Amino acid sequence: MPSVFRGLSVHASPTNYIFRCPSFPDNPSLVVDRPSGNMKMVEHPVLQSKSSMSIAGILGVIRLRLDKYIIVITKSMVVGRIRGHSVYKIQATEFLPLQEPTLHDHDEDAYLALLRTHLRTGPMYYSYSFDLTNSVQRQSTADHSLPLWQQADDRFFWNRYIQSDLIDLHSSAPSVDPFILPVFFGFLTIATTRIKNTPMTFILITRKSRHRAGTRYFTRGVDENGNVANYNETEQILIIGDAGGGLSGYDPETIPSAGGLKEQVQVVSYVQTRGSVPVFWAEVNNLHYIPKLAIRGIENAIPYAKKHFDEQIQLYGDNYCVNLVNQKGREEQVKAAYEKIVRTLLTAPSESTQASEKTSERFRDIEPTQRKTKEDRIHYIYFDFHHECRNMKWHRAQLLLDQLGEALYNQRYFHATEGGSSVSSTVRNTQTSVIRTNCMDCLDRTNVVQSMLARWTLNRQLADLGVLEKGENAASYAHFESLFRNAWADNADVVSRAYSGTGALKTDFTRTGVRTNNGALADLGNSCTRYIRNNFADGPRQDAYDLFLGNYLPYASGISSSWVFVDRRPIIIQSVPYILAASVFLVLFTMIAADSRLTMRLFMMFWMIVGLYSGHFIFTHGMLYVNWPKLNTMAWAIEGYNEALGRVKKDKIVGQLVPRHERGVSSANIRLIHLEEGKKRIE
Repeated sequence: MPSVFRGLSVHASPTNYIFRCPSFPDNPSLVVDRPSGNMKMVEHPVLQSKSSMSIAGILGVIRLRLDKYIIVITKSMVVGRIRGHSVYKIQATEFLPLQEPTLHDHDEDAYLALLRTHLRTGPMYYSYSFDLTNSVQRQSTADHSLPLWQQADDRFFWNRYIQSDLIDLHSSAPSVDPFILPVFFGFLTIATTRIKNTPMTFILITRKSRHRAGTRYFTRGVDENGNVANYNETEQILIIGDAGGGLSGYDPETIPSAGGLKEQVQVVSYVQTRGSVPVFWAEVNNLHYIPKLAIRGIENAIPYAKKHFDEQIQLYGDNYCVNLVNQKGREEQVKAAYEKIVRTLLTAPSESTQASEKTSERFRDIEPTQRKTKEDRIHYIYFDFHHECRNMKWHRAQLLLDQLGEALYNQRYFHATEGGSSVSSTVRNTQTSVIRTNCMDCLDRTNVVQSMLARWTLNRQLADLGVLEKGENAASYAHFESLFRNAWADNADVVSRAYSGTGALKTDFTRTGVRTNNGALADLGNSCTRYIRNNFADGPRQDAYDLFLGNYLPYASGISSSWVFVDRRPIIIQSVPYILAASVFLVLFTMIAADSRLTMRLFMMFWMIVGLYSGHFIFTHGMLYVNWPKLNTMAWAIEGYNEALGRVKKDKIVGQLVPRHERGVSSANIRLIHLEEGKKRIE
């Protein structure tokens, strides 16, 4: 029996859904009763419906306010093969309700719309027989006798929450295991190529953590469980000696043989991580291009930063924390907070700085001098990326490699051999540490440094395996260089879209090695789009993350219909943008009419003044117009809203029209009451 059933048929009737695998008709079928949602495994169930629907797999089951829904994968695309295992990307899904829909509920429809958008725009991948959530190094020590979902890394098991019902059924019916399909969210590319007639498969995987997942300005720093925002693990894999072409990847049966023995295939990989600075901090949206930065007491974050690094060290060994934020301006506060955390966690820290011709601090290293605690395996390296690499001088980032020095060389990489006279793999080498890179967003600057580290390690791996001569560079081979650059640029775009809503900046340089005018215009467009999305569109995106990942439970919120998604700001506050739009329209209309009469001029001047006042009001009280998440509360959002509304009440014009109280509750709390009542619930 396979790890997970490859393809299912669904038989729907008024009393149940029956899921069965046509390839294994003698295996028990999964029966989901309607409308209760009770699940059981049944051998040879009676099919009450002759018609059936073919699906790729069950993504999970989610309970909303009124009903439960089974989310099934209806369409997926093969993106390649890894070590003989096919890998798929989800392209379409469908929601199967347990109840027959009799009426429309505004909140239920809104929940479904959020989930559908998340599934349509989120890049999700799976394999029926290969664990995509774990690096090949972790897989080398895994127990492969376990079901695939039990082998999965909990951090990257994206649909773990919505698979809870099936996982709970496992205790009483282990035969449900082949129906549980782990999915990861992120980026994956598989490409076959050659260097010097040596066939190989190049694979790049980025796995996004489901813990503290969210959007750029609504999810920063660390939480009480030691999880950090925008945490991603990126693994670059090379399979040397792969003769498979097209989408085949490495299939053991395709390796040419000599004398009846298969040739050895070399599998090497290199893992890096990225994640937000592990302190309590936020950038508060207020419609300004650069939001207000807020850092909470650093001492309060120490136990949670410790928890974060304890897990990282347990998983990866020594952590080399490369910090790329600016050392001047607003970002300096984040740098100082990070360094204070590291100094506190290390038993006996030793610091050193290196100046440049431009600044007093090109590098700052904080190193442990003792090994008394687990945290003494943290190594902090600050690099002044802003000054050293400004004006697109990315080659200056080579200074960081020089600074890492022996640490980069000694961390090594994972190396295993497969094939030959043995069907099993032999581990030759393991990676003993990880480089954890961050900037403010862990996006653009981080992408540059991670691709640079990946290139350095790639050249080392190819030289160690004899594919390249010592000192030779893979960049000399145009086809491979194009493949490498485009893979890392695509990876940067996917990670950026998941967090900021747009592709990464400066990817024209990543793809071509040259900065172009078109690239500069694209960056300008992305920057403008980020501003608009982060202020006016990221609230629903954050809600979708929280809903899909189980951080908000609609059925347990206790909120009546029409409370969650209704805008309950004072009417006058809601109307100001419409007044601004009307003012712009009337001024333009008057100008086009070209009527020179005094009354028309006064009319235009009046609406111009109204428009200027409305625009100034919106920009001054920007927190009232940000599209905040509506499902989970953020304390700083409520505080900021209260402050902004308090200032509005003092306004000589609008303040007179804002009600002081509504049904005994302040207007601010009415605006955010859905956040208060829908507090975050940890799975």
